[in-house]
Amino acid sequence: MKSILKKYRIFIGVFVIFSIITLFLFYTALKPEKTLPIFNPSDINPELVDSTVQYISKYHTIADFSFTNQNGKTVTQKDYEGKIYVADFFFTTCTSICPKMTANLFDVQEAIKDNPKVMLLSHTVFPENDNVAVLKAYAKKYDIDDKKWNLVTGDKKEIYTMARKSYLAVKLGKPEELYDMVHTENLVLVDTKRRVRGFYDGTKKEDIQKLIEDITFLSKE
Repeated sequence: MKSILKKYRIFIGVFVIFSIITLFLFYTALKPEKTLPIFNPSDINPELVDSTVQYISKYHTIADFSFTNQNGKTVTQKDYEGKIYVADFFFTTCTSICPKMTANLFDVQEAIKDNPKVMLLSHTVFPENDNVAVLKAYAKKYDIDDKKWNLVTGDKKEIYTMARKSYLAVKLGKPEELYDMVHTENLVLVDTKRRVRGFYDGTKKEDIQKLIEDITFLSKE
């Protein structure tokens, strides 16, 4: 009798272990793999997209650009070639959302400092004020690493065009003022193929954490 009970317990133990392994394998097989969408203009709130590109539903990429950074250096798409990067739009005299966004982007800078695949790119929407010297002072104030993070200024029309036609991230400002823009809390994640892969609220810590996780995911993609 004891022998039968012992065999029965062994059988039950083996059955339980087998069931656990089987359930784990099924869960692993059925669990969806993490993916990041590829955004096109037709996927985005029309308020954030220039009307001339709203119809585009595939193959959207960031256009070539040429701006000047906080060190007076010309920054172009070549500097971001083959890189994952985060783009945003701000201005140095902003006292509302910009300081919080910049502080949160500093956390992103710290998270990517040892990842050569990733950079940051911040565009001023107030270039008539934010010249090289002003951007340099702002960079020093927020301990910005110019090897990882460019603050750029340039022609207002060109910045407007990038914001509305490439990054799909900024609303129009006053209709009577051509190329006037309202800065936005949107952070835009761009992959190595110049495709938009995500939008994040730069004022929210939980979005910053998700952004860092998505950067890590793209780095391994």
